[in-house]
Amino acid sequence: MAKKVLGRGLGVYFPEYQSDEEKSEENKREPIAKQKGSDSEKTVEVDPAELVNVVLHIPVDDIRANPHQPRKEFDVEKLDELADSIKEHGIIQPLTVRYIGERKFELISGERRLKASKLAGLKEIAAYVRKADDEQSMAFALIENIQREDLNALEVAMAYKRLLEEFDYTQAQVAERVGKNRTTVTNMLRLLTLPDFIQTALKKNEIAMGHARSLITIEDISDQQKLLKKAVTNEWSVRQMEDAVRALSSAGKKKKTSSKKDPNNPFYEEISSRLRQTFSTKVQVNPKAKGGEIKIEYYSEDDLERILGIFDSI
Repeated sequence: MAKKVLGRGLGVYFPEYQSDEEKSEENKREPIAKQKGSDSEKTVEVDPAELVNVVLHIPVDDIRANPHQPRKEFDVEKLDELADSIKEHGIIQPLTVRYIGERKFELISGERRLKASKLAGLKEIAAYVRKADDEQSMAFALIENIQREDLNALEVAMAYKRLLEEFDYTQAQVAERVGKNRTTVTNMLRLLTLPDFIQTALKKNEIAMGHARSLITIEDISDQQKLLKKAVTNEWSVRQMEDAVRALSSAGKKKKTSSKKDPNNPFYEEISSRLRQTFSTKVQVNPKAKGGEIKIEYYSEDDLERILGIFDSI
């Protein structure tokens, strides 16, 4: 079971302290929502800047979706089941939102519950209000979904990519924020370099991330397609996929193996295959008249550091 990092991850983003400067005097008091447990229709006058660490009953139409939500796929059947449960038992756990002005809130986490509540016909819903900027909101949504294992591998990879691009993080910083090691982040990001047909199979859960990672080392797309088809049809384990990739690499282009110094010689193909498995990237062994060279590809400075880390551990 994966190690839980909730306390660490959320503590980084949501310290309890709020300075006086953050409570702008220019914000006027306005009725926002009913306090949880209210037995009347009277609204509570709330200063928007003070809407932090409280639970309110908020009209569902006043909560907009989180644009940073990393989860893109929602199982319709499971949403219907959750809606039926909400009709019978209500919402057990409040949503988490942030106030964005003009009596509107933005979802931080709990999109399944919000969607199901709308299906169940709820007019308002309990929500915990937190102070969060765009980065914190995105990170919170990512962390929650990863810990609940709600995201597929590609959704996680895309979320990591957004943290890199939109907030100018390094892979090491992304790893620290989400409580993962850097190698995990790097491997996830490399899934985005796969052809669309492999990404689709991964998204549909026809293959696991381990299968996809093995296919990364295959350069020929037709070979990737053949192995993918066999893996799906025969329900290969990750180990079986790795063995097939290794066998394909070892076989190589046997028609071009007249010389032992030929890089397509099975001997060098086997070496290249083993190195590709070790470094999880493309590796080429080029023999020469005397000695030779090994080319190891990397895709970023962080990826280079990952490879150097593997050398250090050998």
